[in-house]
Amino acid sequence: MNRKEFFARVGFGAAAILVPACIAGLATSCQSEGSPSVAPSNVDFNVDVSSGSLATNGGFMVSNGIVIARTLTGSYLAVSASCTHQGTNVNYDSTGNKFVCPNHGAQFSSTGAVTQGPASSNLKMYNTALSGNTLRIYS
Repeated sequence: MNRKEFFARVGFGAAAILVPACIAGLATSCQSEGSPSVAPSNVDFNVDVSSGSLATNGGFMVSNGIVIARTLTGSYLAVSASCTHQGTNVNYDSTGNKFVCPNHGAQFSSTGAVTQGPASSNLKMYNTALSGNTLRIYS
């Protein structure tokens, strides 16, 4: 066997081993990104809205497993942060007043209701109460 034949056989052998692994990886890629977590319960905490992302309309932050958003009109929203499809933290889209999963494009209304899949379950909504510069988020 010459050098060319050797590398041809080694290359074919490697391909025979790697192709099934690659195909299996593609088939399970969505499943390996995480799984939805349980929405926080018995929630009761405060955040300071005098500085940071919640100091301006349209900003949002994640704290204690909850995404807290300030709408363009200045009101506050709070929903569970974990997308119900794969568990990635959702972002707040202030122009559409909705929550969006950056992984697969699931969308939720301002109240956490699914408006576009692949998610099929709603995000849990939490109460908010503003007192001065302190925002209370509670169940």
